[in-house]
Amino acid sequence: MTIDRTDIRPIIKLKSLNAPVSIEENFQNNTLRPIIKMKHDLLVQFFMDYIYSKKCRFDNLTQIKQEEFIHAAFKKDNSFKSELKGLVIGHFTVSEFTVYCKNKSDFNKRILTMIQERILSVLHLF
Repeated sequence: MTIDRTDIRPIIKLKSLNAPVSIEENFQNNTLRPIIKMKHDLLVQFFMDYIYSKKCRFDNLTQIKQEEFIHAAFKKDNSFKSELKGLVIGHFTVSEFTVYCKNKSDFNKRILTMIQERILSVLHLF
């Protein structure tokens, strides 16, 4: 008995625009968003561990400095970004991975942007 990976993902209801959507947007809405939502707690904990590993007194920073720290991590730290992408890509089905491979660069940007927005939205937890 095998479990379909997509069965465990949350369902995200999006507003229907009655306009055709691109393959990239469809993949983002039907694959990336549910996976990132499902892994929210892990992504937040992963970032908390990242802060700890950098020996940053994050709670002592102003909100503006915290946001700058987050933006810098997502812009400059390639190892950090690779690990985050791996946390998401590891939940793809084979067919989703095939779609991902056709446009890795765009999907990687989308993955990192969505995770960064999530981290910024829960800044009060840090």
